[in-house]
Amino acid sequence: MPLTDIEILPLAFEATFLGAGATLIMDLVALARRRLFDTPSLDYALVGRWLGSLPKGRLVHRPITKSPPITGERPLGWAAHYLIGIIFAAAFLLIAPLSPGAGPSLPSALLFGLATVGAPFFLLHPCLGAGIAARATPRPWVARRNSMTAHLSFGLGLWITGWAQAIALSAG
Repeated sequence: MPLTDIEILPLAFEATFLGAGATLIMDLVALARRRLFDTPSLDYALVGRWLGSLPKGRLVHRPITKSPPITGERPLGWAAHYLIGIIFAAAFLLIAPLSPGAGPSLPSALLFGLATVGAPFFLLHPCLGAGIAARATPRPWVARRNSMTAHLSFGLGLWITGWAQAIALSAG
């Protein structure tokens, strides 16, 4: 059933807060993993390079690191990263709307976060030249584990941010 104009604005506001918060937590987990375990994370400039190549008709790179850099690729990639988090949060809210004064359940948030790993496995990795689920990388299972960890941390971020949002809204 399509959303009415009255329903879209609150959903957009809630998804923006939830998605940006969950993405920030995902980034903080990636930063902690890099500092504690020397685990590399995705360079979002490469996402910007890929997106910036789309208007030129280039969907797949072999690999993206051999494609020439484009102006503004880093901010474009980071903006896209947060916009995608907001879009995922909107999808999550459509599937599992939050009750007033209550955040999401941890299992539903983690499961949704894990489901979002399909985006890099079946879209981003192949388009960046890494193959489906990073199969064309030197260590595909390491890349897959890193993607799954990142997206599980996004799910954790949905849970934490959803509860923070619920508490803030019930207090005000």
